[in-house]
Amino acid sequence: MISILHRKTGTLPPRRLCIQVLRHNPADPASVPHLQPYEIEEAEGMTLFIALNEIRAAQDPSVQFDFVCRAGICGSCAMLIDGRPGLACRTLTRDLGTTITLAPLPFFELIGDLSVNTGKWMRGTAERLQTWIHDATPVAIDTLETPMDPDLAEAIYELDRCIECGCCIAGCGTAQMREDFVGAIGLNKIARFRLDPRDQRSDDDFYELIGDDDGVFGCMSLLGCHDVCPKQLPLQTQIAYLRRKMAVIGFSS
Repeated sequence: MISILHRKTGTLPPRRLCIQVLRHNPADPASVPHLQPYEIEEAEGMTLFIALNEIRAAQDPSVQFDFVCRAGICGSCAMLIDGRPGLACRTLTRDLGTTITLAPLPFFELIGDLSVNTGKWMRGTAERLQTWIHDATPVAIDTLETPMDPDLAEAIYELDRCIECGCCIAGCGTAQMREDFVGAIGLNKIARFRLDPRDQRSDDDFYELIGDDDGVFGCMSLLGCHDVCPKQLPLQTQIAYLRRKMAVIGFSS
């Protein structure tokens, strides 16, 4: 604790960090997964994103990882950080030990090293769950939208803060065992559209989408998704609510 305090106040010399990156190129038949260490000097306020860019710029330009916004908004820099899903751009090295192990998120298709194709899975899930507003009523272009209750709009916005980083899927025990499980992100999207008064689908329609073991009843309630969500979404509350709601619909249908 004292060392951490001294590092934050700048009274200790910079640490030497050993960042171990799990390297593998699935497109190369000769590539074998292995941990490759890189040593760098820690800077004030350094994040893993900054550290990885320094490694790529000064030591090894072949290291693969993703980033766009650098502000915890795009979700592209998600990876396993010492075994726990997180965002590289929001993780300060001062909060970690001197040896840091980085690996790609499990479950998703590996592109190379720390880069995975979350977009392919996210798009497939969106199409499967039909995550868009279903409104059969034609509306003229110049028609004003009906004002929404501010509290309801705030509740919808809260669920819309998901950045599709994939951390919840990577931390989900069910997703590792059941390939077709929609995961917390899919259930969160269903909860969001159930709230939206513009969506004309019925509860039975939503039940058809998630009322099975690949949906809300497949969740083992380990709540790894809730623990690792970088946006701190109320995933635990939403999954519990949907489970109760879908159970009632299932028993009554």
